[in-house]
Amino acid sequence: MSKKPLILVTNDDGITAPGIRTLISVMNEIGEVVVVAPDSPQSAMGHAITINSTLHSNKVKIDNGPQLEYSCSGTPADCVKLGINEILKRKPDICVSGINHGSNSSINVIYSGTMSAALEASIEGVPAIGFSLLDYRWNAEFENIRTFVKKITLLSLEKGIPEGNALNVNFPKLSEKEIKGIKICRQAKAYWIEKFDKRKNPQGKEYYWLTGEFINEDHKSDSDEWALKNGFISIVPVKFDMTDHKSIIKIKNWNF
Repeated sequence: MSKKPLILVTNDDGITAPGIRTLISVMNEIGEVVVVAPDSPQSAMGHAITINSTLHSNKVKIDNGPQLEYSCSGTPADCVKLGINEILKRKPDICVSGINHGSNSSINVIYSGTMSAALEASIEGVPAIGFSLLDYRWNAEFENIRTFVKKITLLSLEKGIPEGNALNVNFPKLSEKEIKGIKICRQAKAYWIEKFDKRKNPQGKEYYWLTGEFINEDHKSDSDEWALKNGFISIVPVKFDMTDHKSIIKIKNWNF
């Protein structure tokens, strides 16, 4: 590209999270970076947007990098909408979201604020990537995946992400040398068995903590769960169009 690409960076763990700080650092090696990210953690917000209250955005300076940064009181999807339509002077060449602290593979993609931000960018006509590391720790070793994040972003800028798609990229919790490579995958068929831990507060009022068990019944080698379990980075192209096109023909025969 003749000029530096304009890169919008966001996440769902909050603007100070180590994952996004690593992502910002990598993107500074590629192009002109503008950050619009939540001012507090917004994990598992899915594609929620703010419509019944006001949004606030403040210009901030968190480290010594050259990037422009704005914290936002809204959700990850809000951040992308605000960034593209209000803060940036032109449409970004790419939007990158993450690096998420924890997995967004398989069914987790529909709950993910990280991936909802990427999908919101694709709705707005901006190529987008969501990056996640299978390590929920705040001090996860994000440096192990810097090289891969940069490579995937550069290739996406060079080749062009298919229109209407966002790339869901998940990294196994391994060192750089242990990672076996990159696999282009489909979303594994897996689900959560939810449980609610019922408790009482000191005043005797009942409350609940959501817990659960992740069940993967899909062990085929073309799935993201297989790739991650076997030491590969998984990349799944995802779309905001949730229509089951194959079912349209069947349902048309219901004789409404």
